[in-house]
Amino acid sequence: MEIVLALAIGVLTGSGVWLLLRPRTYQVIMGLSLMAYAVNLFIFSMGRQGLAIDKEPVLRAGIPTDLVNYADPMPQALVLTAIVIGFAMTALFLVVLLASRGTAGNDHVDGVHSRDVQEMP
Repeated sequence: MEIVLALAIGVLTGSGVWLLLRPRTYQVIMGLSLMAYAVNLFIFSMGRQGLAIDKEPVLRAGIPTDLVNYADPMPQALVLTAIVIGFAMTALFLVVLLASRGTAGNDHVDGVHSRDVQEMP
């Protein structure tokens, strides 16, 4: 399970970095979203000690009250907060993208088409 999770985090990070380096604004926004998903998976996986399964999320009678028997709720709360913030960030970026595209007439990051740039002799 650890290998699958590590590969998923690696693929999301690699895809996010690749999209961040693209010239179009929409691809940059998608790259930021993929990077946010990779970070969320990483934080969530660090909350589980050894990716333990069948741990109790809340206190129960009859189970000792030490951290060995329970899941840590802090990473879960941080990931939930990060998901909400990431959704708001993506919505804001999409609105800025639409406004920029309407103003400039294109969606390139630098504002010009690569064909419009004069080649140096």
